[in-house]
Amino acid sequence: MTGPKIADDPYASRPWLACYPPYAPADIDEASYSTLNAMFRDSVAVYGDRPAVESFGAILTYAELSRAAEAVASWLQARGLEKGQRVAIMSPNLATYPALVFGILLAGGVVVNVNPLYTPHELEHQINDAGARFIFVLENFAHVVAHAWPNMHVEQAIVTTPGDLLGFKGMLINAVSRWVKRAVRPYALPASTRFADLFREGRKRPFQPVDVSRDDIAFLQYTGGTTGVAKGAVLLHRNVAANVAQAIAWVRPLVAGKHVMVTALPLYHIFGLTACCLLVTRIGGCCLMIANPRDIAGFVKTLRKSRFTMFSGVNTLYAALADNKDFASVDFSHLVFCISGGMATQGAVARRWKEVTGKAIVEGYGLSETSPIVTSNLITLDEFSGSIGYPYPSTQISIRLEDGSPAPFGERGELCVKGPQVMPGYWMKPKETQECLTEDGFFRTGDVAIMLPDGQIKIVDRLKEMILVSGFNVYPNEVEDVLAHHPKVKEVAVIGAPDRHSGETPIAFIVPRDNSLTVGELSAFVHENLTGYKRPRHNEFRENLPKSAVGKILRRVLRDEYVARPVNEPDAG
Repeated sequence: MTGPKIADDPYASRPWLACYPPYAPADIDEASYSTLNAMFRDSVAVYGDRPAVESFGAILTYAELSRAAEAVASWLQARGLEKGQRVAIMSPNLATYPALVFGILLAGGVVVNVNPLYTPHELEHQINDAGARFIFVLENFAHVVAHAWPNMHVEQAIVTTPGDLLGFKGMLINAVSRWVKRAVRPYALPASTRFADLFREGRKRPFQPVDVSRDDIAFLQYTGGTTGVAKGAVLLHRNVAANVAQAIAWVRPLVAGKHVMVTALPLYHIFGLTACCLLVTRIGGCCLMIANPRDIAGFVKTLRKSRFTMFSGVNTLYAALADNKDFASVDFSHLVFCISGGMATQGAVARRWKEVTGKAIVEGYGLSETSPIVTSNLITLDEFSGSIGYPYPSTQISIRLEDGSPAPFGERGELCVKGPQVMPGYWMKPKETQECLTEDGFFRTGDVAIMLPDGQIKIVDRLKEMILVSGFNVYPNEVEDVLAHHPKVKEVAVIGAPDRHSGETPIAFIVPRDNSLTVGELSAFVHENLTGYKRPRHNEFRENLPKSAVGKILRRVLRDEYVARPVNEPDAG
């Protein structure tokens, strides 16, 4: 994309504002979002006795969550954590997660969210790139940290348990996890402590408030951006706090009352972090933690015991629940809002969900680089629209053609975003930061979209070759790099193919260096080096791969060829 030609930009007037509901402002008040620390303090002061977190049937109030967060902050301060230093969290959704996030932020630190399903290789890259001093890890995944420990520059690991902060009930939960479910594998971490010990020690020492500003970093949220190996999106306090304020402005009629948000989206993912944890905390709601949303039967049992009011998910989760035979017996009488994001929601799934629950799915759009929400359908939506809705307040959208000029309404172009929720750049990567911005300061999403005359947006394609698996980004370069390290692999190309379960799935095309290479051998190699959703569902051996005149492998040719096949059902190879 060359220099922009925006003299006649049809998007500059923000035509979508005419479709805003009466209560939604064109712009949010800058004074309404300061820092996440101030936001948390305000919520604790106002909602101290309300439930803040529910996990395995046990509840933490806002006052109890605050005491836990301060204990974490106090312990980090005693270890010399300085403002701006990074601390990693590697955990599923448990009661400890919000306490760790707010504790790190209160201490002036930067939160680095880590997928607990990462392999040692993936963990090493993220931790070393972020320069994290400490890592909090659930004991179920401590063996991964132990494996990566010699190659990571981490000062200390803090091992958490599923039952931490849950009192006597937590002890029972830990017993089930360790001795009945056998979920904890042996590990040896030379520099580690238990969270329970940290909590006791932290409460003995008064927490010292830190002067944190709106322009300080709150999160390093790792993503592949448009291509390549994962890099950290730098999210400032003002970026994330602004997105929370934008969301509240958009759902204003729903804010009143005591809400319970079904928090099945992982909090290490930016969508779950903002839409569930931070937004819900701001309005004094309760996060109903779902530690393992893949256990649909267990998930449904939890829902049957809860009077939940809000639900956030991705297409695959909505589909799995709606198809469960026991899901229809859940009480949906208190449900007022269902939001979807992370990947395209399928119309058939949305229809089935409404048939069962009586509520339409409100689809939105966002990225790690935008904290994450950029657009959303109206909360009054009665039927699934198939679009990503309208830009949020204070958000400017431009659809750009390849030469940088604005695309006419209804014509395809790259979706570009400007707003207070947009990151300032990637961590320690000025070149990549410059490449993702237009000359007039818009963030280039890499997604191809059209805008209708009323300002509603539809995603129609992607410029980038990222693969979206159940809402998680998979980057062909990363998968290819792992496969290429196998001594019997000569060339490799990875594409994304449609999949009815996960939206898309990785497919690998391999030119063997040695004809003795087998699919089983390759799959075992990949299993050791990539998280499950990144592993190719199908490995196809070929004599050669299509290439351009300069020798670049043409992934698009491979994808078109694969999709055009009469029978196209990836196997587990």
